[in-house]
Amino acid sequence: MPNDKILARSLGVLFGLGLAGIFILRRNLFRLTGRKDNGAFIEYFELLPPPPPPPPSAPHPLSGLTFAIKDIFDIEGFVTGFGNPDWASTHEPATRTAAAVKVLVEAGATCIGKLIMDELAYSIIGDNKHYGTPVNPAAPNRIPGGSSSGSGVAVAADLVDFSLGTDTAGSVRVPAAFCGILGFRPSHGAVSTVGVTPMAQSLDTVGCFARDPAILRQVGHILLQLPYMDVRQPRRFFIADDCFKISLIPTELSLGTVVKSIQKLLGRQVLQHINLGDYVARTVPSLKELQKEISDSNLGSLALLRTAMQILQRWEFKLNHEEWLTTVKPDLAPALAARTKLALETSSNLVPLLQKIKDETRYAISELLKNDSLLVMPTVPDIPPKLNTKAEALEVFRNKTLDLICVAGMSSCCQVTMPAGNHDGVPMAVSLLARQGSDRFLLDTVLAIYSTVQEEDKVAADQPSIVSDGNSAAAELAKEKGNAAFKEKDYKKAVGFYTDAIRLNGNNATYYNNRAMAYLQLCSFSEAESDCTKALNLDKRSVKAYLRRGTAREFLGYYKEADEDFRQALIFEPTNKTASEALSRLKKLLYG
Repeated sequence: MPNDKILARSLGVLFGLGLAGIFILRRNLFRLTGRKDNGAFIEYFELLPPPPPPPPSAPHPLSGLTFAIKDIFDIEGFVTGFGNPDWASTHEPATRTAAAVKVLVEAGATCIGKLIMDELAYSIIGDNKHYGTPVNPAAPNRIPGGSSSGSGVAVAADLVDFSLGTDTAGSVRVPAAFCGILGFRPSHGAVSTVGVTPMAQSLDTVGCFARDPAILRQVGHILLQLPYMDVRQPRRFFIADDCFKISLIPTELSLGTVVKSIQKLLGRQVLQHINLGDYVARTVPSLKELQKEISDSNLGSLALLRTAMQILQRWEFKLNHEEWLTTVKPDLAPALAARTKLALETSSNLVPLLQKIKDETRYAISELLKNDSLLVMPTVPDIPPKLNTKAEALEVFRNKTLDLICVAGMSSCCQVTMPAGNHDGVPMAVSLLARQGSDRFLLDTVLAIYSTVQEEDKVAADQPSIVSDGNSAAAELAKEKGNAAFKEKDYKKAVGFYTDAIRLNGNNATYYNNRAMAYLQLCSFSEAESDCTKALNLDKRSVKAYLRRGTAREFLGYYKEADEDFRQALIFEPTNKTASEALSRLKKLLYG
């Protein structure tokens, strides 16, 4: 960029915001230093807050804190990139600064730049064909989650104290969960979206990320612009049992520390279990009308709710961006091109029904969570997939994730995702949801329980695994139940039983091998690969583990590693037909 343009842009922001100064550094220059920003930033600049008031006045509430913003927020004098270079090249610099950014700077925080996002905010994976995939600091070999990918990574990598993102269908909650940090999606309409490029306005929210719950609460309160209120104690926590069954992470791992923390702080009496899918089916009757319209009787109520959200999102995305997409014909990643094609083909026929479903869902969840109640559910159904996972497997994962994400989206309620320990060295997350408008109550509750959850996580991680004779017998019984469920082709139930066996005796390679077998049937290839690796750590000669891990790796696109596994299986069983056929197939993939 020529120097005069840099100067002009600098002066535009300086005088437009009335701030103390600005510094700009393009990301392509920063790359020369070796991606020290984990690939999170697309552009550096500095928006400084106004001078602090003289004593004895209190300093600005966010004084000393730094933040960065997703490249969907307008900054006066800058082009908002929306994650795509064709968008950036066909749009003029913004003439105003987004309201959410402005209020944070005025509250004393310093904004230091713009962050990478998924193209057009239409993904939850975290990759970007044009600008690269930010590196997940908590799991460098796994995706960071999107579409606010850079926002999650910048906070997890300790590059800023907090960051701004947007959440339409999980774009704050998913990257926060994958990167092991806190993510806040406010109630729909609670935070101004003025100066934010729209995705689907019935679902769009401005959210934030932080590592520290006190900072999340403080930033959230400023974004919400709410008057002070006394802190209220939660009266009830509803545990969404069916949602935890959707999750492929063992429930005792993902939920255990949260339940123990709640019991320790508030007592067991505040806990109540619920089947959320059944509740939605009873209280959102219009879902049956949608089921008839789409002619799919196999979808459960949460999957139907997710479908309603997806169709509504497509329609509003089309309204917002059809002219640009059809005129510019931008260069898009294949998965995004397929989604935008679906959006452009969407008609308005179902929109009245979708709005009716949304209204009914909002009322139903508000009724459930009245009187200071909260809903506890997994944020995502699994640990983050590995980088370069096949597109087909990512699409399966995406739909499973949206089955959980859609609850807050379609009810307009607020949600905070928080880290809840690790599984196989990768972050797990649990979410708390409160009814629409209870954002302050939700943030206060997260702050109150967060430290106890982290303490319980540490205790759980430090506890040694002890296997008694009784446990061994119970583990064998659980394995046999898993085998029976597998024969009945109830693979989710089989995973549950095998997980119980592993919990009772984590030193048996067969249990991991069997669970891997069930995971393969569910197309959960990352989990199958992980279980086979554990089985091989316990039994280096397990041919089944090599075969199943090879199969999982082939589906994940790790062809070289899969080739090695099948070759190892042949060393122990030279006549194994499955391994021989797999090697022939991989030979074509690897060498043409």
